[in-house]
Amino acid sequence: MKKVLFLALAAASFSFASCESKQEEATEQAADNVEAAGEAKADAMEEQADAVRDSADAKADNMEDAADNMAPATTAPATTGTTAQ
Repeated sequence: MKKVLFLALAAASFSFASCESKQEEATEQAADNVEAAGEAKADAMEEQADAVRDSADAKADNMEDAADNMAPATTAPATTGTTAQ
């Protein structure tokens, strides 16, 4: 009988411990809002970094293409067709 009473008392204490106050819920909600805002800002910064990286890659590609168009293709020296004896 003591075990049953002890288990019932323990179960009741756990159920009361899980109840949250309004202040605790508000604080947790505020913390969740701060976390969400931080995540949104980090995502925006990552997107901005990707855009800068893509822009730099495109500029480098354009510069390489321009350099390729400026330099004439080199050819190997022509041989005269004579052989050494």
